[in-house]
Amino acid sequence: MQNLLADVTPLKESLDFRRIWFGQLLSIIGSQLTLTAVSLQVYDLTHSSFNVGLLGLVSLVPLIAAGLYGGSIVDAHDRRIVAIASSSLLWGTSALIALQAWLGLDNVVLIYVLVGLQALGSGINMPARSSIIARLVRPELLAAANALNMILFGLGGAIGPLLAGGLVASVGYGWTYTLDVLSFTLAMWALFRLPPLPPQGEVRRAGLRSVAEGFRFLGTRPNIRMTFLIDLCAMVFAMPRALLPAVAALSIGGGAATAGALLGGIAAGTFLGGLFSGPVGRLRRQGRGVQFAVLAWGASILAFGLVVLGAGRHAADGATWWLAPALVCMVAAGAADSVSGALRSTILQAATPDSMRGRLQGVFTVVVAGGPRLGDVFAGGMAGWIGEGSAVVVGALACIVLVGVLQLAQPRFGEYDARHPVP
Repeated sequence: MQNLLADVTPLKESLDFRRIWFGQLLSIIGSQLTLTAVSLQVYDLTHSSFNVGLLGLVSLVPLIAAGLYGGSIVDAHDRRIVAIASSSLLWGTSALIALQAWLGLDNVVLIYVLVGLQALGSGINMPARSSIIARLVRPELLAAANALNMILFGLGGAIGPLLAGGLVASVGYGWTYTLDVLSFTLAMWALFRLPPLPPQGEVRRAGLRSVAEGFRFLGTRPNIRMTFLIDLCAMVFAMPRALLPAVAALSIGGGAATAGALLGGIAAGTFLGGLFSGPVGRLRRQGRGVQFAVLAWGASILAFGLVVLGAGRHAADGATWWLAPALVCMVAAGAADSVSGALRSTILQAATPDSMRGRLQGVFTVVVAGGPRLGDVFAGGMAGWIGEGSAVVVGALACIVLVGVLQLAQPRFGEYDARHPVP
């Protein structure tokens, strides 16, 4: 049993990593708190799901731009300073979001502007924080460190939205947003305690030319490129997030509570995958591990689609027992995604020279943020054509087939050896 649990050696060995880890836990919970509360506030003000959906578009564009350009900033400057500066922007926008709630401005356009600014800060902050990890722990502990980070994402994804609903109902938006500001203040303390982290190797001036250089590097590094392509297979074709409200209303039953439970199931799976990640940290064939993890994601979503089809056929009977198997599928998918995320991050950090880590982490940020949103478009379009259950099944099958196609196109990825990282 001990061998299955997450390897906490990075937390024991590195005081700086330990501070960052606990600080990021508070930050993720607070960010999810605000993300959920903002959606609730926009809906309260407009009573329009379309306006709530616009929050995703408003945040996606600056996140992509800042993720790509911000990576070049990370590679050109002290990463501690970049992380502190971008975190200060995030803290400031969180404070302004809280202030608009306290003042009762009720201005949706202002909320959109502040959410866009927050996404801008995140686009720089995420590559900075991710590229710092490889400087804080030994190379052989990178996989364990990234698996520990998946615990954070699982906890934040589960606790943040749950707290938001209760806090908004009990103390209002002002106090809910203020708690995010307080959590961010504690998280920034960990960044201030870091040592200087100047760039290593050849330093390029931040700018579009530096961004282009990062893409040229990626074009000649097939193993790193595969970590992006295989994740896009999962997130674009087999991410049923946009279909969950309809699935809850038309097939399984339970409405918003069921949709929230299914999303929470993915977060719970991510947490469990991180908690029992001991074997992940010891895995040598990390490329093969990514392939199996993404196949497991696809298989879990396929099973979920079959459950939805079964529930749809019996919807008239009012049977709600379909929720249990659907939740099991979502938890399994989240666990698989946790393994995939930890291994892909490790390959990227280990196989990329320090002088390029910021720019490649910027591309990683764009893929992680943009993939699920493209998945929303794909799933929604397919559902309008063939129905929700069939759309989930077709997307999952596409994911599984594409993983096989990528393996045929780049067989060396499956042989990637963690002891001899080759980009």
